Amino acid sequence: MNTSNSKTILYIAMSLDGYIARLDGTFDWLLDVEGDGGDNGYATFYETIGSVVMGRSSYEAVLTMPGDFPYADRPTYVLSRSEQPPAPHVQFTTESVKTLIPQLKQSFEGDVWILGGGQLVQSVIEQQLLDEIEVAIIPKVLGEGIPLFPMGTVPTLLKTIRTQTLGQIISIRYEVQCHLATEGSLELNDQTR
Repeated sequence: MNTSNSKTILYIAMSLDGYIARLDGTFDWLLDVEGDGGDNGYATFYETIGSVVMGRSSYEAVLTMPGDFPYADRPTYVLSRSEQPPAPHVQFTTESVKTLIPQLKQSFEGDVWILGGGQLVQSVIEQQLLDEIEVAIIPKVLGEGIPLFPMGTVPTLLKTIRTQTLGQIISIRYEVQCHLATEGSLELNDQTR
């Protein structure tokens, strides 16, 4: 049982024009970016993770990557609107993020990683479950693709808590401050109350 103050963190890369993948879900455009010569802080981040949550499209994109499933050593939950056949290393679920994420925070030591995609991000923000966002801005303009924040995402106020230059990549860490529910009113995140 987790007794720590786990966070829910979106950790993701996006193009300068706000896309996390091409329209077909691929992210080959990430593979030739000049980083810091290492893993751009990924291993340090991953050590803090207790569980992983991703959408089904993101899961299918991960399966196209060379090598073994990269999150096999962490409980990984794949959200799907319909029942899916069992698969190695993941648990498919139709459960709402509203109940799933608090359950993961209680069940596993470490933070909950929201891996993507845009609809999952939108849902987690809408349910006021997101604590932090770390986005690596890739110096490419794709022109079209799957946006990090789809149209209709709840307006949200963020506070910058860290920036890093990693070769050609700029990494920015934000704390979610509040949701701007209606013009002139704020819904505070639990951490800012």
